[in-house]
Amino acid sequence: MYNTHRGMVPAPNSRLTELLDQLRQEFENQSRSTGEFEHQLTGQLQEMEMIRQKVYQLEQAQIKMKQDYEAEIRVLRHELESRGVQTVSSHIAGPAQHTGPSQAPPPALGHGPSNLFGGIMTNQGGSGPGLAPPPPQDQQPPQHTLQQPAAAAQQGAPQPPQSSFGGYQPGAAVNGYGPPPPPAASPGPGKRPRAPPGPATPQQTHQLAYPDPRVSPQLARPTPPSQAIVRDRPGNMLANWNPDDLPASQKREGADWYAVFNPEVQRVLDVELVHHLVHDSVVCCVRFSRDGKYLATGCNRSAQIFDVTTGQNVATLQDENVDKNGDLYIRSVCFSPDGKYLATGAEDKQIRVWDINARTIKHIFTGHEQDIYSLDFAGNGRYIASGSGDKTVRLWDILDGKLVYTLSIEDGVTTVAMSPDGHYVAAGSLDKSVRVWDTTTGYLVERLESPDGHKDSVYSVAFAPNGRDLVSGSLDKTIKLWELNVPRGAYPGTGVKGGKCVRTFEGHKDFVLSVCLTPDGHWVMSGSKDRGVQFWDPITGNAQMMLQGHKNSVISVAPSPTNNLFATGSGDMRARIWRYGPTSSIMRLLVVERCS
Repeated sequence: MYNTHRGMVPAPNSRLTELLDQLRQEFENQSRSTGEFEHQLTGQLQEMEMIRQKVYQLEQAQIKMKQDYEAEIRVLRHELESRGVQTVSSHIAGPAQHTGPSQAPPPALGHGPSNLFGGIMTNQGGSGPGLAPPPPQDQQPPQHTLQQPAAAAQQGAPQPPQSSFGGYQPGAAVNGYGPPPPPAASPGPGKRPRAPPGPATPQQTHQLAYPDPRVSPQLARPTPPSQAIVRDRPGNMLANWNPDDLPASQKREGADWYAVFNPEVQRVLDVELVHHLVHDSVVCCVRFSRDGKYLATGCNRSAQIFDVTTGQNVATLQDENVDKNGDLYIRSVCFSPDGKYLATGAEDKQIRVWDINARTIKHIFTGHEQDIYSLDFAGNGRYIASGSGDKTVRLWDILDGKLVYTLSIEDGVTTVAMSPDGHYVAAGSLDKSVRVWDTTTGYLVERLESPDGHKDSVYSVAFAPNGRDLVSGSLDKTIKLWELNVPRGAYPGTGVKGGKCVRTFEGHKDFVLSVCLTPDGHWVMSGSKDRGVQFWDPITGNAQMMLQGHKNSVISVAPSPTNNLFATGSGDMRARIWRYGPTSSIMRLLVVERCS
């Protein structure tokens, strides 16, 4: 009985073995499922990374397409406005650009508004790191038209043969000691005051982006693909070179600036920042004294003079008799050759000649009917040339305190320059041309224009040291070098259109606002709305260097007459003094400074 009962009981380990087998099977099933999940997760992560890269590429392509589209819209709008067609405010700048019932659309630069250059220094329609704040929309300047001044006669002024050739008019009866013109009428109820002006560019509905990839805010970027990116060779478009893509020998970097040297040409220059000059407003113009010891800047309501060696402000020239309400931007400054006087031209249509030591005004020249955009002293220190939106260039005698010539053209004058010997005065205009007059006769002897000329308004001109060549900068984003053919004593029909364009410099991404040549004539310098300064070889046309440091348009560039310094003025409310020179000399100077 006992043995029979034991035979009916199952083996003691069979149930445990069965449970263990079930657990093992379930573990293997879970392991296989986990492996599949991990494989799926890895695939999804890889797919997400590919999507991130694709989105980034699409985003960059969209940004470029948007910029190209907006640039084309601006070009077309400017062309329409130049033909007198009224255009409506663009929607491309986004909701921030929409104007309400009480806000007029931003005025565009036509052929004749009194505020030719308003808006450039504030980059209206866009923003960026360190930009000066844009003015409120309700402070946009009203539309104006240029007035053609009536001819006047100056008693005792030199009189050339009576002829209207070249727009010559006898000098107007203006005496620097006479009563000032009647004050401009108040805008009145419901009218808008003028926006901060600056000698630069027309209004734009959207600000182009020229980011420094190291300091501008950027979207988070995915890990770049493992394959190298093939870049187009930009040549003179140095702004397209990323400093991170260049070896140390092709770039120079400071705390808040950098320079890119053209990888396609031999590097022979170096650059460094010497002084950083902070202002309370937009810096519209910069100019060195003839001895190179001082730098003058023009800003809102005052001109500043700085010691070049120390960077210290040594003088502030401000007319206390001017109404304190509203803005009064100094558009142009110019030292007399002996350094005793500083001439300033402003939007109140007056030229003030300051005795620097006494901090007093020696002369006030009145007569222009629109804002004064440019001044230049003759080499003998006796005459001053001025250019204004009233379509005239005027020559003033500082010794006698009177007007000598009024030279009229068809459109607003944006810039003037005297030749080194004072024999010629050149002017750039909204009508895309450059004109040159003989200062002894008042006759027009050159008109530099199409087919080789600029395709848009000329905003800056400067003579070369040899007095025979001229450079011009334009809203068409180019600089041109002209070889003049201006025989002395030229009369009507003997010298007009004799000059030729021998070089066109292309590389800036936006309007060229200021041009000049170094004292030795070895380099052309240019400042642009793209915030860059470029050095060009006048022989080859190649860009040697592009300098980025200002956070807004570079409105003015000027070389020192006596040393390897140059200055820049910008809409970022800063002026800077830089040193340029052969690479070895700059490096030696840096070593000496650091050791001392």
